[in-house]
Amino acid sequence: MLTKRIWIIPGLTMALWVAPVTAVLIDGSTSVWTTTAMAADVLKAGRVDPKTGKTIKYWVAPMDPTYIRDAPGKSPMGMDLVPVYAEDDDGEKTPSSTIRIDPVTRQNMGVRLGRVERRPLSKTIRTFGTIAFDETGVYSVNTKFNGWIETLHVDYVGETVKKGQPLFDIYSPDLLTAQQEYLIALRQFNATAGGKQLLEASRTRLAYWDLTDAQIKDLERQGTIRKTITIFSPASGVVTIKIALKGHYVKAGEHQYEIADLSSVWVDVDVYEYELPWVYKGMPAEMELAYLPGKRYAGEVLFVYPYLDPKTRTARLRLSFPNPDNVLKPGMYANVYLKSRLPGDRLVVPQEAVIDSGVRKRVFVARGKGSFEARDITLGVEGDDYLFEVLGGLAEGEAIVVSGQFLLDSESRLKEAIAKMLEVRQTGAAAATGGDADGLDMESLTMDEDLDMAGMTMDDAPPAESGGQGETRP
Repeated sequence: MLTKRIWIIPGLTMALWVAPVTAVLIDGSTSVWTTTAMAADVLKAGRVDPKTGKTIKYWVAPMDPTYIRDAPGKSPMGMDLVPVYAEDDDGEKTPSSTIRIDPVTRQNMGVRLGRVERRPLSKTIRTFGTIAFDETGVYSVNTKFNGWIETLHVDYVGETVKKGQPLFDIYSPDLLTAQQEYLIALRQFNATAGGKQLLEASRTRLAYWDLTDAQIKDLERQGTIRKTITIFSPASGVVTIKIALKGHYVKAGEHQYEIADLSSVWVDVDVYEYELPWVYKGMPAEMELAYLPGKRYAGEVLFVYPYLDPKTRTARLRLSFPNPDNVLKPGMYANVYLKSRLPGDRLVVPQEAVIDSGVRKRVFVARGKGSFEARDITLGVEGDDYLFEVLGGLAEGEAIVVSGQFLLDSESRLKEAIAKMLEVRQTGAAAATGGDADGLDMESLTMDEDLDMAGMTMDDAPPAESGGQGETRP
C-alpha cells in the first residue's frame, strides 16, 4: 500500500508517494513512518551506514566526482548517488591528499614499493668530442731577418720532423754583414787583448738571429763567411702549415712553417648545464674511438670553460690525452666518458618514484594499512642507476611507491580538490545559517534536478485542518 505525504514549504509544494511503515508503541497504539524519512534520517552525511558500519562522509555521483550531496538522491544523469565513507585513521590527523586503497585494488594497479636509501652517488657522463692539436705544443718557424730561401729540406704539409732537423737554407745580406763583423772582431781579439767586448757583442748578435752554437763555432773554425744559413726545426712534430717556397723572399717575422707536437692531444667536448656539478678540473676521463672499438684511452679534464654556449646551452670542457704512438689524430671523433662521485653518502630515491610536474616534485609514501601520502620533496643531482639525490622531504628507510604512482596521484588530487570544495561549502552554509553548517542548503535545490512536478493537481493539497504537517491519507 502506498501513501501520499504532503509537505508545505513557503513558495513550494511537493508530494511524494512513499511506502508506510507501522510501528506498535508501548501503549498498544500504532504509528506510521515512511522509508523516505527513515533513509533521510539514517543515511544523511555524518551518519553511520547500518550495512557497512562506516560513517558516511558525503554522497557523490558515480560519473561526476564533483557532484556532491549531503543525502542520497539522483545525479543529473539519473543515476543513484553512492556514499563515500570517512576513512579510519586511528584518530591521527592526515593530509587531505592521503588516500587509502585495499589490497586487491593495489594488486590490480601494480603498486610496487621501494626504500629511501643512503648510499654513494656517482655519475657517468657520456659525451661526444673532437680530437684537436695541443696548442701548447704548436710551434711557428720564422726568421728575424730578411732574405731569400734557396733550398727547402721539408717540402710538404704532414711531414713528420724531428727537433733540430733542417727545414730550409736562406740567404740574407744582413746575416753576411754580421758574419763579417764577427770574423773581424775575432781577429782583433787574437791580435790584441782589447777586442774582447767587440767579439762578445758580435757573437751575441749572431745568437739573437737564431744561429746555433754549432754554426758559430763552425764559422770560427773555418774563418770564412757562408752565403746561406740553415734554419732548423725547433721541435718534433708534424708540419701543419707550410708557406716557405724555394726562391721565396722572406720578411722578418713571417711564418714559414707551423709544427705541431702530437705527443699529447686535446679533446673538446660539450656537457649539458645540469651535468656541470659533476665535472671539475683534473677529474679522470676515458675516450673510445670508433675505428678501435673496445680500447679506451685515459686522460684528464684540463680546463672547464667559464661560460655557456647561448645557442646550445652547453658548457665546453678541454681534455688532455697522451699520444705516444700517434694513434690519436686531430680531427677524429671520439666517445668520451667522464665518471665522477660525490663525496660521502647521499640520500637517494629511484627516478621512477618521482612525479615531476615541472614545478613540484612528488613521491607517495606508504604509511601502512593501505594508506599512501603524497609528499613534496626537494631533489638534488641525478646520478647513475636512475637515482635522484634527495635534499629534503624524506627520511632514510621510508617506503615509497615506485610503480603505479600516477594512478595514486590522480586519486590524491581528486580527493584534495573535493576536500577543498567541501570546506568552502561548509563555510558558506555556516555563514548562511548563523553557525549551523548542517542547515538545509536550498541553493543546490532546483526544480529540474530534485523534483518532478508532473501530474500534481490542486486536489492533492492537504485539508486546512492538517496545517500542512504531512498527515497520512489512504
